[in-house]
Amino acid sequence: MSRGGGTLRRLATHEGRWMASLARWVTRRRDGTAPGERALPYAGAQAALVYGLTFVCAVETVGLHVLLAGVPVARAVLLVVDLYTLLMMLGFQAAAVTRPHVLGAEVLRLREGARTEVRIPVERIVSVRYDLRFGKEPAKGRGADAGDGVAELAVGGQTSVTVELAGPVEVERLLGRCERVRTVRFHADDARAAVAAVRARMRERGQERAAPGGDVPEGPGRGAVRPG
Repeated sequence: MSRGGGTLRRLATHEGRWMASLARWVTRRRDGTAPGERALPYAGAQAALVYGLTFVCAVETVGLHVLLAGVPVARAVLLVVDLYTLLMMLGFQAAAVTRPHVLGAEVLRLREGARTEVRIPVERIVSVRYDLRFGKEPAKGRGADAGDGVAELAVGGQTSVTVELAGPVEVERLLGRCERVRTVRFHADDARAAVAAVRARMRERGQERAAPGGDVPEGPGRGAVRPG
């Protein structure tokens, strides 16, 4: 398949996911959360912004519909475009709500709505910590292609959990660009609870030994975060 055809296929798949997410949102169902797995929600950080923009677009739609009353063709075209835009914005939020991060027995699945999903084997996690950051930071070291990059799944412009890995994992973006990374930063609504849950799963597998007092060092310049 040509590169252009692959891009169109990925965009069509993305659109199908957020449309399906609208149906799950209405019926209060989640995607990809099996019994025994723990969902780690992240949609709360963007909810106010999405709903605010949706309201503004709805007001604009009504205003244009009135102003273009004398131009029926233009009014009909803009109405279709505006309604689709409103649906897409709601689908953006629905995908974030119904496709949470999922912590399973073997794999930590990190998602970015309907756009991206990163599967991290729990056995490959070296450390996880609460780490609130705003804005994307450039990767350091030899770069993403060398497996030393950083992937950020930000929500509302922020990440709050950093996961360090023993070996690289692949991150495939919406348009097909692949990165090999050893550090993944993501956001969770209850970041400290997410950190505690991942650490507990690591302890079950014998991967983590708590420091005195039950804390795990956060690294240079950072205080320890007490699980829970």
